[in-house]
Amino acid sequence: MQNTGSNTPRVVLLDIEGTTLPVAFVHKVLFPYARTHLPALLVQQSDNPVVRQALAETAQLAPGVPVAEQLERWMDADAKVAPLKSLQGLCWEQGYRQGELVADLYADVVPVLRAWKAAGITLAVYSSGSEAAQKLIYGYTEQGDVTPLFSAFFDLKMGGKREAASYSAIVGKAGWNPADVLFLSDVVAELAAAAQAGLQVCQIARPQDGTVADADYRVAASLPEAAHLFGLPEGA
Repeated sequence: MQNTGSNTPRVVLLDIEGTTLPVAFVHKVLFPYARTHLPALLVQQSDNPVVRQALAETAQLAPGVPVAEQLERWMDADAKVAPLKSLQGLCWEQGYRQGELVADLYADVVPVLRAWKAAGITLAVYSSGSEAAQKLIYGYTEQGDVTPLFSAFFDLKMGGKREAASYSAIVGKAGWNPADVLFLSDVVAELAAAAQAGLQVCQIARPQDGTVADADYRVAASLPEAAHLFGLPEGA
């Protein structure tokens, strides 16, 4: 088993999908919502600088392919590309603000995050979803707005989640010591990249999501279990 350092983490960096939020919410609620509302958004917000930039980036990444067609291809493939994530984030912003979307986090998440925050642990998010989309998820939850619990939000501007350089960039930007940071994710390739960058890691293998535990890393089925493994407060 890798990553068995004894440092008690001072920072917890969290993935979202499959870690704090059910995969089903993303794939069965958020993605279909964005696919349905994206065509109208591109027309209604054609003057929005975010939309213009995303469309320009799409054209650069897929020259010769109609932008709308390329966006559809990326959605079909669940591609982790920044312009698509930006546009999806705008769709979701409308949905959250209109009350059509509410994030249903795992029941153990908010109590544990509050306990960690109260204990002086720095909390941050690293997700393939845009920073704006991350803030929407945590800003509109069944438990209310929990964004104040987090000190930072990182997205694909830091690099891909399966690249060690991305985690080095994050800790460098934040001024953290890599060995003091615990990264929680359900995806083994992300854990491997973070560990290579010197972070402590733990796989969150939620039974509800059918995540397969990996023998190479410490594994927890919930955030309280992860807290117990690393000597952190376990919440209420």
